[in-house]
Amino acid sequence: MSSLDGLRIVVTRAAHQAEELARPLREHGATVVLLPMIEIVPPEDEGPLREAAAQCDAYDWIVFTSANAVRAFAAELPPEGLETKARIAVIGTATREAAEGVGLRVTLMPEKFVGEALRDAFANEDLNDKRVLIPSAAVARDLLPDALRELGARVEVVGAYRSAVPKNAEQRARGVFQEPFPDWVTFASPSAVNYLQPLVGTAALSRVKIAVIGPVTAEAVRRYGLAPTAEAALQTGEGLVRAILEKN
Repeated sequence: MSSLDGLRIVVTRAAHQAEELARPLREHGATVVLLPMIEIVPPEDEGPLREAAAQCDAYDWIVFTSANAVRAFAAELPPEGLETKARIAVIGTATREAAEGVGLRVTLMPEKFVGEALRDAFANEDLNDKRVLIPSAAVARDLLPDALRELGARVEVVGAYRSAVPKNAEQRARGVFQEPFPDWVTFASPSAVNYLQPLVGTAALSRVKIAVIGPVTAEAVRRYGLAPTAEAALQTGEGLVRAILEKN
């Protein structure tokens, strides 16, 4: 693997999460351009999340698919909620670290960091008639809830947060995606792809190498007629950096 000396790499993660990726990129010599394309905001109706958090002991499992969901849910938990009887399942090390960071005990985490892998991990658990809570983004894939229902679970999905485009994102994005173009742009979620492409266009993005954190984000890139140059094998910030190094 080579260094990233002299390369300009755009990080599109939300501002509060950007350093997880920006730091190792800088350590390898890259010049990092921070261009947050996502802002995490509360759901339009916070009532269902508050009610679910207050009744956390009524669930057999609570499933988190992102660190953002952990933080939003934990903010609504009563103090005793951290000792919930519900078992905790997570996708990904960042989500696990967020859960453990607020005091939740994680029971289950699959080796691969996608919903399909979590479904397979649950195959050894008896989910028949078990209550499963999934705090998630307001707009999320139905794949995991549907898969758990097929295993017999009674699944409840509550909106924990929404993603939005930050203010001034269009002006900043157009300033970045012009001559001289950056060398790479990184995407850690489909939302970042879907928010950036309308602002700068496919032609501009085609001038830049694209690195994605996983297959779901890769598919979002392909929907715009683009092809990822690098895809992280391990779906973490460090995994994304490693993928760029291997393809550079």
